[in-house]
Amino acid sequence: MANVAFLGLGVMGFPMAGHLHKAGHNVTVYNRTASKSKKWVNEYGGTSAKTPGQAAQGADFVMACVGNDNDLQTICTGPDGAFATMHNGAIFVDHTTVSAKITRELYQLAATTGIGFVDAPVSGGQAGAENGQLGIMCGGDLFFYEKVEPIIHVYSKVCRLLGESGAGQLTKMVNQICIAGMVQSLSEGIHFAQKAGLDPKAVVEVISQGAAGSWQMLNRHETMANNSFDFGFRC
Repeated sequence: MANVAFLGLGVMGFPMAGHLHKAGHNVTVYNRTASKSKKWVNEYGGTSAKTPGQAAQGADFVMACVGNDNDLQTICTGPDGAFATMHNGAIFVDHTTVSAKITRELYQLAATTGIGFVDAPVSGGQAGAENGQLGIMCGGDLFFYEKVEPIIHVYSKVCRLLGESGAGQLTKMVNQICIAGMVQSLSEGIHFAQKAGLDPKAVVEVISQGAAGSWQMLNRHETMANNSFDFGFRC
């Protein structure tokens, strides 16, 4: 069992960190809003830290799932960032969806102090995180990836190294492009069904069993029919 820090306890990070604790790892969490850290500790156990640096101190693996490039930069290299306290040979794993540019910059910076850096954005949404069934696409050095893959395994359905640093984020871009196309076409189809006087639910029950079927169709058609499109999806 490993000493693991988890930085960022949003709708994805909260259950992901929980899976690590359930698997027997020693987990220390950090969240910008401290009340979420307290809630996580009350639910799972483990410990919380006041800063990313405190959480990362002594950790073999530091996992992160925050908001954007700026958030990632801050928890890594800010005044209380994780890089300053991580020991030589420790590995930083970024599950955030960010740019390949910031990923490569942080990879290079980490390497100067002997820290491994693996970009590992995820797909599967909140349900995938809660059920430990995420698809995880990784970029970085094979040496570090092989060390961290068993840790990631506790909340993943599939995890692959796609190439050097940034390859994970580039693969996530492919994922987003594909999803965006499906969401657009599905919403157009639902709208067409309604305008044609058809029952969208009945239509989907039939066409989802054929070539048009998809995860988006099964999980989003009802909300789309109710003119609700707030899925938390960003391109």
